[in-house]
Amino acid sequence: MERVAALASGGLDSSVLLADLAQEAMVFPLYVQMGLAWEEVERRALNAFVDALRSPNVQPITTLSVPVRQVYGQHWSLTGIGVPGAEAPDSAVFLPGRNVLLIGLAAVWCSTHGVSRIAIGSLGGNPFPDATPDFFESFGRALSLGLAHPVSIEAPYRGLHKEDLIRQRQQLPLELTLTCMAPTNGIHCGRCNKCHERQVAFATARVADRTRYAA
Repeated sequence: MERVAALASGGLDSSVLLADLAQEAMVFPLYVQMGLAWEEVERRALNAFVDALRSPNVQPITTLSVPVRQVYGQHWSLTGIGVPGAEAPDSAVFLPGRNVLLIGLAAVWCSTHGVSRIAIGSLGGNPFPDATPDFFESFGRALSLGLAHPVSIEAPYRGLHKEDLIRQRQQLPLELTLTCMAPTNGIHCGRCNKCHERQVAFATARVADRTRYAA
C-alpha cells in the first residue's frame, strides 16, 4: 500500500484530505506546532476528527515543532491581538513562509521514515506565493536533492474551492474541524476572516453548517 504524509491542521480542507487519502493509502498525519495562538484548539479538533473517522489507514498523529516567535515577533497570529476580521482581505491573513516551514519539516520526517509523498490541502484561489503549483514542484525537487530522498508534493485540491469540498464530502463530520484564528471557549469565534470564509462556503454549497460559533 502507498504511504503518504499529510499535513494535517485540524482545518476542514486538510481533514477532508486525510479522509480522501485514506481510501487508498496508508496516511501519516503530521501536525506542525509553530506557536500560533489557535493551536491548542486546532489540535483538539484534529484528534476529534481522526477519532470520528475511524479509518484503519490513518496512522497516529505525529507532532513536529518549528517555533516562529523569533521570526514573526509580535505578529497577530502569535499574540491573538488584532486578528483580521470578516471583511479583511486575504493578504491580511498571510503567514510568511508557512508552507516553506511545514513542507520542509515534513520532508525531513519523510526522509527518515521511508515516505516520499507529502500531501497538502491547498485550495484553488489560494493567492499566496508558497501555495502555487510551480512552488510545490520546484520545492519538491530542491528537497529531493538536498535530502537525497525522493519527495513529491501533492496538492490535489488546487482545482477546487472550500464549497466544493463541503458539497462533495458533506457526509464527513465536518463540524468537528476548525477554521478559526481566534477560537472562543474552544469553538469558532464567528468573527474572524477564516470563520467568515467557512460560513460563506457552507452557504454557497447549500449544506447545513453544523459548526458551533461563539457569535
